[in-house]
Amino acid sequence: MKVLVADRLSQAGLDIFGTAEGILLDYRPELSEQELLEAVVDVDALVVRSGTRLTAEVFEQAERLRVVGRAGVGADNVDLEAASRRGVVVMNTPFGSAITSAEHTLGMLMALARHIPQACAALRRGEWQKDNYLGIELSGKTFGVVGAGKIGRLVIERALALKMQVLVCDPYLTAEAIQQLGGEQVELPELLQRADFISLHIPLNQETRGFLNAERLEQIKPGCRIINCAQGGLIDEEALVAALQSGQVAGAALDVFAKEPPAADHPLLQFEQVIATPHLRAASADAQTNIAVQIARQILDFLQRDLITNALNVPSVNADLLKKLRPCFELVERMGLFMAQYRRGRFRQVSIEYTGTVAEHPLELLSAVFLKGLLRPVLGEQVNDVNALQLARENGIRVSETRVYTTDEFASSIQVKIDGDQGSHSLGGALFGPHDYRLVRIDDYLVEAIPEGNLLVLHNEDRPGVIARVSGVLAAAGVNIAMLNLSRRRVEGTAVSLIGVDSSLSLEVLQQITAADGVLFACPVTLPPLNDWNDDGKQ
Repeated sequence: MKVLVADRLSQAGLDIFGTAEGILLDYRPELSEQELLEAVVDVDALVVRSGTRLTAEVFEQAERLRVVGRAGVGADNVDLEAASRRGVVVMNTPFGSAITSAEHTLGMLMALARHIPQACAALRRGEWQKDNYLGIELSGKTFGVVGAGKIGRLVIERALALKMQVLVCDPYLTAEAIQQLGGEQVELPELLQRADFISLHIPLNQETRGFLNAERLEQIKPGCRIINCAQGGLIDEEALVAALQSGQVAGAALDVFAKEPPAADHPLLQFEQVIATPHLRAASADAQTNIAVQIARQILDFLQRDLITNALNVPSVNADLLKKLRPCFELVERMGLFMAQYRRGRFRQVSIEYTGTVAEHPLELLSAVFLKGLLRPVLGEQVNDVNALQLARENGIRVSETRVYTTDEFASSIQVKIDGDQGSHSLGGALFGPHDYRLVRIDDYLVEAIPEGNLLVLHNEDRPGVIARVSGVLAAAGVNIAMLNLSRRRVEGTAVSLIGVDSSLSLEVLQQITAADGVLFACPVTLPPLNDWNDDGKQ
């Protein structure tokens, strides 16, 4: 498998690729756009930093590409939508540079409080002006942290060591969790009004772009100082210029900008009270080694063991959880393949209910695997775990998930319902052990069948002779019955029969079965043999 590294990477990471069995390393930093388009045609994995832009055109050219590794935190240079559409997993390294990024934030905090860069520049000009650079102490000041993820938490720890009072705004953490960190949970308006310093540690997305806008900058405590070592674009730069001019903001320390690099005449760079660094948050020798090693191991884990770690467009699955969920993956994909053949016509809505112990696990990837099984017979091999949900949406299919933790039936089960042009149909599966899972319900009829091989689903009248006639057709065609499961709701009503056969059914045999007296509906379903599935081991 070929791995292209298209940006400069620490030697420690390159060595991991270079010594890995079955991996061909192509190290070509600083490729031009055209060279990149030519280089990605035959690669299985691609590693970049912030310098290489991965556009939709790149993903269209990279027909073999399975995974992209972004050596760093942000992924602004990767078209995630295009990657997902092509079924490419995009990973980053959120922890390799966490300490370095947190330390850079603290460095900016101290420089901002004591005017260190400005005083150094003045001294180099031959000026000795102590009074012009009167600073403030950090001890006792109120420090507002927006976002308490990995880096935010490290910043909080270090600010507390400086005896600062730390306010934390993070809607994903409870008050108890923030209290354990040593901070005080507050809503954003209160943080803006109370903080002497504000530091941003949130991702850049549609909801957070321009997070600190003119309206919010008007709400901050007069004389507040702002630090952004997270993502460019979180601050409305025009609004910040106005706030600096009015004195509402006393100073700012910026490691990132909406457009990088910023123009030399960028308005923010004209303020003496603004400290700026060229995206240095992860720029330490230690962090570069950590990031390179981390992304190399993640890429190899994916290529060699199907492990997904720190993915941006698909749920991550570690080795322990993958082993535990493997039977669930096998069952739900078989259920998807079953429904794709049993349920014809256009799909409009898919509802998936997870009951019992399976409901305790992350469900997104399980649902994606089901959709892969459902859509691949219709849309082709392009469908995989990464793009299945997006392709479902693009085809107008609504997908919903439900968790039910208590059950009176099976300890762990999955129920799917599909609504479409031909009405509603449902299928249930249950797990009984590491490699023991079965279909247990078809359209509310109880059944029990191992989901493999050639199956024939019958809806028939519940009266004598119907199954005998079907068996006669199969016998006349030389088709052996391996399993027969009959389910009914009431006597002399309708029934569902699930028949396992040792060979596929010809169109002629199927027509004879459909025409048999008492048969209401007949549908063949073909599923992979269990041994082939388990030996492959790839979902």
